[in-house]
Amino acid sequence: MKKHVIAAAIAAAFAVASLPGIALGAPSWAPAASATVHPGVQTFTAGGQCTANFVFYDGSGNEYIGQAAHCSGTGGNTATNGCTSGSLPTGTPVQVTGAAQPGTMVYNSWLTMQSLGETNPDTCAYNDLALVKLDPSDYGKVNPSIPFWGGPTGVGTAAAGDNVYSYGNSELRGGVSTLSPKQGKVLSVDANGWSYQVLTATPGIPGDSGSAFLNSTGQAMGILSTVELAPIAGSNGVGNVGNELVYAQAHGGITGLTLATGTEPFNASASLVRLP
Repeated sequence: MKKHVIAAAIAAAFAVASLPGIALGAPSWAPAASATVHPGVQTFTAGGQCTANFVFYDGSGNEYIGQAAHCSGTGGNTATNGCTSGSLPTGTPVQVTGAAQPGTMVYNSWLTMQSLGETNPDTCAYNDLALVKLDPSDYGKVNPSIPFWGGPTGVGTAAAGDNVYSYGNSELRGGVSTLSPKQGKVLSVDANGWSYQVLTATPGIPGDSGSAFLNSTGQAMGILSTVELAPIAGSNGVGNVGNELVYAQAHGGITGLTLATGTEPFNASASLVRLP
């Protein structure tokens, strides 16, 4: 009798594991030292260059890399309201540096908000996330760790005065990565928690758009959305990636969507020129 019970339990476990959309844990990542696809690589959408932020996966084992939704925008630099600004459609190919095959943009918060008729002004202004599904042939090249800093250690938030850490990879730097790691401080939390005003040394520049921000414990807390001239020149608007992820989970049609934690430990004491 007991043998029959054990056999039935094993069969049930295998049945659950084989159901589509059931998350079986994070994929097996490539070693950080040799991975060519990771946060901080450059992405190119219809010629426009941005910086990838975090790696994501779903319940079926598909792997994604994030960029800002505005990286596929069609309305120019002043079109920043995701509920009214144009974007290339989902299905658009995105070249991901380090990947052999183009990825495919399968989620864009701007397009999703427009399809839903979103009216919340804070959400419209600061929900700025797109997901690029990587080609399965490139899965063995992926690691979710943030270059230089390590992490992320999870998903979290930050408060005014907190230290934050980022890694931008604008092509305007001509391949020189010395200024890619950034440390800074949160100046303010705005838009009912949807946005952070952040000052970093050095400031983010065009092409850094979409890059990851970590809080003082290494949690994913934001993605670079805008380069600001006010209230402080050189400061940056950083969208709350936790809010953006929740929106994508609710409306993106990707079952089990999860932000991947890094395989490398977060190191806030890495040597870098810092703000006082």
